[in-house]
Amino acid sequence: RFQIQRGKTDPTSYKSLGDCFRTIFQREGLLGFYKGILPPVLAETPKRAVKFFTFEQYKKLLGYASLPPGLAFAVAGLGSGLTEAVVVNPFEVVKVTLQTNQSAFTEQPSSFVQAQQIIKTGGLGSQGLNKGLTATLGRHGVFNMVYFGFYFNVKNILPINKDPNLEFLRKFGIGLVSGTIASIINIPFDVAKSRIQGPQPVPGEIKYRTCFKTMATVYKEEGFLALYKGLLPKIMRLGPG
Repeated sequence: RFQIQRGKTDPTSYKSLGDCFRTIFQREGLLGFYKGILPPVLAETPKRAVKFFTFEQYKKLLGYASLPPGLAFAVAGLGSGLTEAVVVNPFEVVKVTLQTNQSAFTEQPSSFVQAQQIIKTGGLGSQGLNKGLTATLGRHGVFNMVYFGFYFNVKNILPINKDPNLEFLRKFGIGLVSGTIASIINIPFDVAKSRIQGPQPVPGEIKYRTCFKTMATVYKEEGFLALYKGLLPKIMRLGPG
């Protein structure tokens, strides 16, 4: 919701994270927080499978290139993120369409009906179910590159703890920091993706079309910090995740 706001003059603007939670609850009810839940649930298993399987395969391939381990982890992460993005993008298009709809939960179409509507009006390509693919490639590619590169390098530097509780905290802490740093670095792609896949400012007119042009438009019209909209809820979601 924060990422699709076009400045404080936007009539749907939320003042803070707390204000956003309150407004959604008052206008859309408790189920408003669960809009678009089905696409991520359906995508989660293939997404994780692709993410970790391809990471291992790219890592093996890079072993033949004699790259330093730190660089190999990062490049393998980039490859796994790009592959993962192709799998999840159609689910993301449906999810964003449902989550940016500010009508009551009961008035919304189901995920399957929404997907059919997207295919009917835009097809399966860049105007329909694969809208914003470049931004999704950037988002997942950069996230996985930073996450895997940082996580495995730091994990190998910090000594393993014999106490299982402390060892859990060591891994959890490294994962939390990795996810947080990756979220901070990749969020401009996330903002661009939300703008492209979400509702356009003028119905029937496509303002946000391509990834880097969208970033440039947001920067020009709303300033540098607009590329970091929604950072706090993003970290709260992806850091612990």
